[in-house]
Amino acid sequence: MSDSKNISIKDVAKHANVSTATVSHVINGTRFVSEDTKRKVHQAMNDLNYRINFVARSLRSRKSYVIAFLAPILASETSNYFFMSVAAGIQSVLKQNHYHLVLSDSHEEAEYEADEIRMLGSQMIDGLIMAPASRELDYEHLFGDYPVVYLDRVPNNSNRDCVVVDNKTVSKEAVQMLIGKGHKRIAYLSGPNTLTTTEERVAGYLEALSEAGIEAESDLISIGEVSLDSGYKLTESLMRHEPTAIFVTDNVMAMGVMFYMQEKKISVPEQIAVVAYDEFQWTRITSPPLTVIEQPAFELGVKAAEVMLERIDNAGSPRQEHRLTANLVVRQSS
Repeated sequence: MSDSKNISIKDVAKHANVSTATVSHVINGTRFVSEDTKRKVHQAMNDLNYRINFVARSLRSRKSYVIAFLAPILASETSNYFFMSVAAGIQSVLKQNHYHLVLSDSHEEAEYEADEIRMLGSQMIDGLIMAPASRELDYEHLFGDYPVVYLDRVPNNSNRDCVVVDNKTVSKEAVQMLIGKGHKRIAYLSGPNTLTTTEERVAGYLEALSEAGIEAESDLISIGEVSLDSGYKLTESLMRHEPTAIFVTDNVMAMGVMFYMQEKKISVPEQIAVVAYDEFQWTRITSPPLTVIEQPAFELGVKAAEVMLERIDNAGSPRQEHRLTANLVVRQSS
């Protein structure tokens, strides 16, 4: 095997039987190169154990070819799978364009998040994709001279590109489905109403009730901490008001709902129907399998990365907002 320290672009070009300019274009993505030629160049780089010197490259171009993704990763949450799927989508696009992904965690806490943004800014990133922990925080004073794309949630007064899921439409569709099956006492269970995602979900719920001429009852709306235990206890409280269906907007809380139903031997959907966010493997093996709202997590990441690279190439273009469609997966729990 060759010593990568002594291998140059000229050696790679000679091995691949192409020009040094072509090798440079493949490495930097600066011009169209056919897939066949790209394969030859990458094969030559592998054969010769050639490694790109990213430090030298960034100093020459004033670019680091690094995009950061800042997301809330909570140790107790199964829904971390959502943000890991988003990260995989981001990575799939960045890799094709010779960029690298750095993943960072906000713990869903604004102060911790601010420290992470400052740290990332000191690392010479080319852009930041983030799911903000707060709606109220003024993020602009934290950002450096790099583009930012908001993902999944958007803070107030944002003038940045954003890629989100159309939560209101699919939530409304889920509640309308329950109404169509004869339910009039539909409970709503969610985490704190502090994010745009949660706000859109409750708006969809209320609009579906309103259009069906059903009055929303405060006793059937329960908002609390995001945890399995909270989901269990809030379900226990809701059941005193005799709902015939529950719409739960958080996956971890949904585990608490199903735990309560199984422990109390309440038959789903015969005694109560359940619809929940999000689609995870466990939702298919409950008894019965859960009707869920499946969010396009991977596609969310793909679109955010595409918007980021477009923003890097065209800094002055108008702000973009992309809304992706979620899918209602009807199973036996409803």
